Amino acid sequence: MDLCLGHRVGCRRWQLDERHGPQALSPNDWNSYTFGRVGNRNVVIACLPQGVMGTIAAAQVATQMTSTFTELKFGLMVGIGGGVPSKEHDIRLGDVVVSKPTGKSPGVVQYDMGRTVQKGRFYQTGSLNKPPKVLLTALTNLKSKHKMKGYDLTKYVSEIAEKHHVQDPQFTHPGIQDSLYQAKYDHPPGLADCSKCDTGKLVVRKPRASQDPLVHYGLIASGNQVMRHGTTRDRLQRHDVLCYEMEAAGLMDHIPCLVIRGICDYADSHKNKSWQPYAAATAAAYAKELLGTIPGHQVAGTLTIKHFIEWISPLNPWITQQDIFAKHQEGTGEWFLNSVAFQNWVTGSENLLWCPGNRKTNGYLFLANDLLILLY
Repeated sequence: MDLCLGHRVGCRRWQLDERHGPQALSPNDWNSYTFGRVGNRNVVIACLPQGVMGTIAAAQVATQMTSTFTELKFGLMVGIGGGVPSKEHDIRLGDVVVSKPTGKSPGVVQYDMGRTVQKGRFYQTGSLNKPPKVLLTALTNLKSKHKMKGYDLTKYVSEIAEKHHVQDPQFTHPGIQDSLYQAKYDHPPGLADCSKCDTGKLVVRKPRASQDPLVHYGLIASGNQVMRHGTTRDRLQRHDVLCYEMEAAGLMDHIPCLVIRGICDYADSHKNKSWQPYAAATAAAYAKELLGTIPGHQVAGTLTIKHFIEWISPLNPWITQQDIFAKHQEGTGEWFLNSVAFQNWVTGSENLLWCPGNRKTNGYLFLANDLLILLY
């Protein structure tokens, strides 16, 4: 397989050019996969478990996936997200947002969503890996193609909608009003939809000439809780965030990938599921178009994910520990193990054991509860 694809909504809706049969899997791999071909690329598609969201779930799926398919080259995280409309970015429902490295950011920023929602503040909690060069090159080529020749996106969405219309008519464009409410106007409690929301609180926007989706490139914010607060959403505009979602931060450090999100809501309290199938289709359509721009020789020259992981994690702590035990000479270090300070730490009367090293090596042995950390 050349490519892995992650998808949360509508993952079985991919317009595969060819569907392959089931493959033998590791007994320890609990993921559910779809195999096939998109253009000249062999792909394996994995879905997150039903009803399970967040960065941890994504990381678990990615870990099992890379263990089973060791020849994977890179991945696309494809699904839905909440848009962040602004004067600079006229994002509408059904549009597509693609992660793009900006400044020091790899295209996805991780944040503490719980504290963001409660206090209205932004806390970036980590730095993630950038997408691989092969995907960034394809991204640039596709943007140039769109400027000169327009999108093939609509064509692919129509193909998907036509194929699945009988099974899921909602997979087509919803045909309902795209409503963006003022950030400070929260959805009235107890209402299942926005049919009784105050229309005077709608943001007036110039109608588009076409219903066709547009593509936006920039930062995607990823966290473990759903963003449902318009004021907080707008506060993060100063970071130029275009979209919120819940899985990418758990995937970026496991699989070299690009994140593609179809916009199904505006990351506020007026959420509903009416636009989700169509937004998933637009994201999948963009991913298919992107794959068509990647030459075969670029894929062949890309390291597999297995090699990537081995490169960033060259040491196996377990092997190192076993090697140390094998070389240990009887009686060595007993002065330390029998010391009062160490015994107090072992018995729990002291939570911390600090052992400064000599000045020449600046080495330190730091023990905290059940952690052993050597610093040099």
